[in-house]
Amino acid sequence: MIFATVGTQLAFDRMISALDDWAGRNQDVVVYAQTGPAEYMPQHMGFADFLAPGKVTDYMREAELIVSHAGMGSIITAMYLRKPVIIMPRKASLGEHRNEHQMATAKWLANRKGIIVAWEASDLPRLLDRRAQLESGPAISEVADGALVKKLSRYIQSLQ
Repeated sequence: MIFATVGTQLAFDRMISALDDWAGRNQDVVVYAQTGPAEYMPQHMGFADFLAPGKVTDYMREAELIVSHAGMGSIITAMYLRKPVIIMPRKASLGEHRNEHQMATAKWLANRKGIIVAWEASDLPRLLDRRAQLESGPAISEVADGALVKKLSRYIQSLQ
């Protein structure tokens, strides 16, 4: 199963439409998406506009591959679950977000194992067709590294 998420704030019709087109040509693959307040209504995959956070995690755990906007919550969850994730950054230039921070996030993560970037909607079908070759990245912890916590604690204490 492929699970897609656009996060909780905004629709991302460009990504969902590209995924739905691919799902229509690959009807042997189960695809389910959390679409947000979308105008585009998928025709070839299951979807819900919103899912409770625990339900999103359940779908991500079950999925063989995750497709997501370039939101850190979705990316970190995919990494924690050791699932390969295709991220497609929203573009403020297309009215999909307030600024280009998702493009910056994608550039920063583009060479990390287990994270694959679809820079354009036209990249998504090619990457989905290669899903069997996509690998997850290294495991990450559910909690921050102890040294980082100590460093942050010292910094916060220095502000007081």
